[in-house]
Amino acid sequence: MILLLAAILPVLTGSDTPPDASVKLQPPTVDMRPNEASATTSPWITANGWQILRKPGARYYYSVQGNAAALAAAEAFAYGAQAMIRATDDVGVAAFNRAVEFLRAIPDADLPVMANIGIIDDGSDDTGEVMNLLSRHNLLYKIVSSPDKGLNLNVRLGSKEYPKSEAEDPGFLAHRIRGQLGDENRLLRLYGSEVVIARLLGNRDRARVHILNYANRSVVGLRVRVLGNYSKQSVMSFGKPDLKLQDVTVDDRATEFTLPELGLYAVVDLSK
Repeated sequence: MILLLAAILPVLTGSDTPPDASVKLQPPTVDMRPNEASATTSPWITANGWQILRKPGARYYYSVQGNAAALAAAEAFAYGAQAMIRATDDVGVAAFNRAVEFLRAIPDADLPVMANIGIIDDGSDDTGEVMNLLSRHNLLYKIVSSPDKGLNLNVRLGSKEYPKSEAEDPGFLAHRIRGQLGDENRLLRLYGSEVVIARLLGNRDRARVHILNYANRSVVGLRVRVLGNYSKQSVMSFGKPDLKLQDVTVDDRATEFTLPELGLYAVVDLSK
């Protein structure tokens, strides 16, 4: 069982060289890319959560500018990473400082990671890309050393069920995994945006949802569904201290709510 204990806050560094033994991460952002199936563009999220999950004990380094410094801080915090962040401009330094002030106010949560899928990681680039796509589609997984019977699915590239040939099209494989899981069984679902990634921690009595917006503008009307009956809800939102959850519904199976406007990052706590 993986637990998040006392929150790890990112630190600001002036060094333009990653420290020894640290892993350099990409600036978190969204790029709009041509959609081969239509004359439109689709968002491609550059997010680092899957890398952090792969090496949870590593030290990480970001070199970013502007508001990406705040998003990098929030991303590292959400995944419990020990991270150093170099902000390359004054706007970035100010954004980082605002983000850390916000992060300090979030209560610690001693909660296990919640997942539907187990990934048996062979360390290959192919498995890493599958993890990346599962993350971007909010298909919750955790890395396991052997199949976990407590999960809905266990995925190992190279097995009979998931041959390595399918890794040549990781998008198709992620879609197939989603179909095998079934949307009705997903612990977490997001509606209304393709640029938001969430992480879920919790148990039968409590849950915490980290919600990261990788776009450079707010997302309006994000709907969130969490399996489980949680009668109490609270939200803390970076840059939007007065944000309130709307249209909350709770039944025997799931808890749903809407964030009327999501800025860069929000944390929603749920309890019985």
